[in-house]
Amino acid sequence: MEIEGKGAVIVGGASGMARASAEQLHAKGAKIAILDLPTSKGEEVAAALDGTFHPVDVTDYEGVEIVLAEAVEVLGGLQIAVNTAGGGAAARTLGREGPLPLEVFRRTIDLNLVATFNLNRLQAQHMAENEPEDEERGVIIDTASIAAFEGQIGQVAYTAAKAGIAGMMLTMARDLGSLGIRAVAIAPSLFSTGLTEGIPDEFAEVLTKDAAFPKRMGRPDEYGRLVVAIVETAMLNGGCIRLDAGQRFAPK
Repeated sequence: MEIEGKGAVIVGGASGMARASAEQLHAKGAKIAILDLPTSKGEEVAAALDGTFHPVDVTDYEGVEIVLAEAVEVLGGLQIAVNTAGGGAAARTLGREGPLPLEVFRRTIDLNLVATFNLNRLQAQHMAENEPEDEERGVIIDTASIAAFEGQIGQVAYTAAKAGIAGMMLTMARDLGSLGIRAVAIAPSLFSTGLTEGIPDEFAEVLTKDAAFPKRMGRPDEYGRLVVAIVETAMLNGGCIRLDAGQRFAPK
């Protein structure tokens, strides 16, 4: 898909990997709508990209439907969706204080997996209204994690959520293939964003010592470049691409 002139919704776009994706898509000529929390820097980021900011909490499922529709109306159509919102708390299946509280597990699944699917189904609905370009109407890009494949101790809820995102890509691509809509996930390793942004070099070296090359934290712009490549390469569909420098997480 050619990026020039396309409408792009970037969820979580006020910071980190999503912000880098928004910046690189904008540089290629996309129209940008940032969806993020009201407390984020979304308005500032959107203004710098000649875009619009639409505050929302992704776990407010009904609110997401309304806000997404508003964003698509401003864009004049939706062809590109990038979804990065998520997070989680560390807790073992069985810890010193007993079993992992079911509510903690549910919140993590809601924030990462259910919220992502809710966005996907609504984004696909808007994309289905597009006139096809070379038979393609849109591309949905979700964010998994290499924790989906080798989650560490204490990551059971987060692992389940991210594995769900990775696992639903092929089925979603098959569901949407007749409409000319692609679905791809990116599974990053440790990136310099969020909680890991600005950590000391010596600590970063410990965290990335098992990477093949380069032995460092990922950079948000590297995620953004992969987003651009996915959008521009129609044969990328139905999979989950590891962006991890060959790293495999140890148990802890």
